[in-house]
Amino acid sequence: MFPYIHLGSLTLGTFGLLLWFAAVCAAFVLHLSFVRFRVEADALNIVALVTLFGILGAKLWHELQAPAELAAAFHQMMLPGLHHPGAILLGFLQWFKAGFAWFGGMLVGVATLCWQGHTSRFKGSLQGTPGKRVGALRMLDLAAPAAAVGYGVGRLGCLTSGDGDYGIKTTLPWGVHMRPDALVPTPDLVQPTPIYEFLFSLLVFWIMWQLAKRFKPVGWLTGLYLILSGLGRFLVEFVRINPKIYFGDTMSNAQVAALGTIVAGGLLMAWAARRNRQGAPALADDPLT
Repeated sequence: MFPYIHLGSLTLGTFGLLLWFAAVCAAFVLHLSFVRFRVEADALNIVALVTLFGILGAKLWHELQAPAELAAAFHQMMLPGLHHPGAILLGFLQWFKAGFAWFGGMLVGVATLCWQGHTSRFKGSLQGTPGKRVGALRMLDLAAPAAAVGYGVGRLGCLTSGDGDYGIKTTLPWGVHMRPDALVPTPDLVQPTPIYEFLFSLLVFWIMWQLAKRFKPVGWLTGLYLILSGLGRFLVEFVRINPKIYFGDTMSNAQVAALGTIVAGGLLMAWAARRNRQGAPALADDPLT
């Protein structure tokens, strides 16, 4: 693993680099979705905002799970005193570089996308687009393939940095070692769970992209994405090192959240199928073919 890249006096964290690359990949796929459905919106700006607020939401969710540790961390940051703002800033950056929760990032990212859906519009006169506004749920449908790709690529940053998202000890031939300078080092050969999630995310992307070619009620694809992404996270947690603290120490916090995501996705799909009769916008030429 390579948590840092050293270029002379410059040190770059691979987690941050892969997070940036994940945002680029997501922006590209979202742009293709906009081209496909003739949406008038800037994919780069949308992904930039979702990434920024998603990171903040993921960090906040993680820290609020242990308020005492959060208070201790801020106390440690402030030890240099207000007359040493540079030292406080460095302490804050050191604290901020690790410890993010997927569920918090997802919630804030979804909220950000919904808000941006109200400001985006379809180009031309398209069937099923009253006022030509994209709308919150349709924006989520458009972004589902991009979310899958972005999540999968971002997980590779967890692997390269060794931030503790790797799997349990293993003897499998594809097991990996964490270097001593990993953010959460271990001497054991462990399962590369971020790679599992990356491959699963590519599968989810392909499913979303193919299904979007056919008419689906608004919100239906978003519900399916919630189910598939939640299922992937639920299953991978069985071979992750996250502590199992629920239901007789058999499930992790992330698994319980994933189950909630699956239920929410199922309810959204059912609601969309029964209540949402709004037609699908006309499909332009598929930019991937």
